[in-house]
Amino acid sequence: MCGIVGLMHFNERPVEAEVLEKMTETIVHRGPDEVAYHIDDHIGLGFRRLSIIDVVEGRQPCSNEDKTVWLVFNGEIYNYKELRSILMDKGHRFLSQSDSETIVHLYEEYGEDCVDYLRGMFAFAIWDSRKRTLFAARDYFGIKPFYYVADQEGFVFASEIKALIASGRVNKTVRMESLVAYLTFQYVPQPNTMFSNVHQLQAGHCMRVDFDGRVQVRKYWSPTFEPSERSMNDYMEDIRASLHNSVKLHMQSDVPRGCFLSSGIDSAAIAAHMNSFESIRTFSVGFEGSNNETIIAGKTALELGTKHCDHIISEEEYFGSVRKTVWHQDDPVADPSAVALYRVAHLAKEHVTVVLSGEGADELFGGYRIYRDPNSLRALSWLPSMWKRMMKNILTNTQWSFKGKNYLLRAFTPLEQRFFGNANIFHEDAKQDLLTNWETWFHKVGKASDITKPFYDESVHHDPVTRMQLIDLNLWLTGDILMKADKMTMAHSLELRVPYLDKEVFEAARRIPVHCRIAAGTTKYALRKAMEGVVPDFIVNRPKLGFPVPLRDWLRHKERMSVIREQLLVLPMARYFHLPYVDRMVQAHLAGRGDYSRKLWVLYIFSLWHEMYIEQ
Repeated sequence: MCGIVGLMHFNERPVEAEVLEKMTETIVHRGPDEVAYHIDDHIGLGFRRLSIIDVVEGRQPCSNEDKTVWLVFNGEIYNYKELRSILMDKGHRFLSQSDSETIVHLYEEYGEDCVDYLRGMFAFAIWDSRKRTLFAARDYFGIKPFYYVADQEGFVFASEIKALIASGRVNKTVRMESLVAYLTFQYVPQPNTMFSNVHQLQAGHCMRVDFDGRVQVRKYWSPTFEPSERSMNDYMEDIRASLHNSVKLHMQSDVPRGCFLSSGIDSAAIAAHMNSFESIRTFSVGFEGSNNETIIAGKTALELGTKHCDHIISEEEYFGSVRKTVWHQDDPVADPSAVALYRVAHLAKEHVTVVLSGEGADELFGGYRIYRDPNSLRALSWLPSMWKRMMKNILTNTQWSFKGKNYLLRAFTPLEQRFFGNANIFHEDAKQDLLTNWETWFHKVGKASDITKPFYDESVHHDPVTRMQLIDLNLWLTGDILMKADKMTMAHSLELRVPYLDKEVFEAARRIPVHCRIAAGTTKYALRKAMEGVVPDFIVNRPKLGFPVPLRDWLRHKERMSVIREQLLVLPMARYFHLPYVDRMVQAHLAGRGDYSRKLWVLYIFSLWHEMYIEQ
């Protein structure tokens, strides 16, 4: 919907309008339709608008009747009409039909508890001139971003880090603990960023900044699973009803809307529900080869009766877009599918301003293939822990390769030490070989398991699959999936909405027992059963592919790899990595002595990011 920025000075220095202008200029892509500011002595708010709801009157920053409360807000509140009616009955007067004004009056009525009433995606900041405090909040799942810098001088926030950089308050140095984590996760886990003094407000968190410099952050919501004992039909009915309602609410807009469509059930279900309300456009991209998503997506669109647009991404087009995606993502996110998302957003923007998509279904309903691991490893789960540790040590230290070795290693490794989310790029022993000054950094930054440990500690009473889902809900979803979803679509001034990540849909999902999530040799079993008759039969049990980028094969082309190698072996990278070790991975991949494409991609994206954001 837009981009927001703000400045608060703790030292009695007035906010300069020129600084706010510089900040908003850097994120014009998030809101090309309008720009506006509110400055109140030591506090300043800025807003870039992408007009979606109440195109004429829905301007920001917006205020209450007596101008004592001011809001800048990025996102959409889907239950705003219901909330508006309740607030009007309580005597609140509205000057527009926008969802943003609803937040202002909700804050007046309920204070910081206003977040408990919201159903939607949001990142907002409210300046309360009576209390002289700034209150900010981020939505339940972290759909919309909120970055900030807090120091003795003051507090500055924005939708994107590049706007913070424009404020002059960002230390352009790498946070080493973030780099070490990034090498495992392929993104920087919240609340950190790759910049040494920039933080993210975490999903489901809010914060208050007082004029005396105190900054308090608290969690107001976190995802929890509480399986119930009901029939499969009950679960199916809950899924159908909640998703139908969510899609209907997510379609609220005063501008054209469409849907991303892949070859799987997640987006097909969203498109089917949308098309039941109105005739829609769908969009897909793919790559040449056996896993070309556009073939199945086109067949699905034909069955559903949507107006379909697709595009085949060439190798040249893919690599020609990489630098743009790195710049737009602010932090390095080494997910190869980000480029595909960037290209499909470009395609969709030619026709619509709002798109719905299927992000979140895998995390809620148990859709990733790796969630089947606990069942496949059950045959060895009865072995004593001491025996497992002994066998793992033997297998780890032997150079002998044989069929089934990887299976045994997984079986003998505790879940907390083997699952860090859907990406596990560099293991701890590989980091020792890769990183310079490893001994110094290790004692300062710790291991990947230190990041996942709090979530594992909180979920000891759950089964392994649910524990894996909670890791992904708290880390992977926000750090990778939603990060690239927001940044790649807003790069094209396109608003993306995710109906699965809705409070009511999650309420239905969290009640489903694990044997109804992973069953009959497939994932998302309950969701698939619920969508029978809604989506085409050939989609219901189709396995998940995502965006299958042929990166491994592309990086075996000598000409392509030579460009990657040149970027990897630049002098600034020697500050962080042993370059001979990196070059050995390059040569091994070219020679076909292993698949190092994901590891090299993680390093390549970091090198490009470093060049853009640190060196320049």
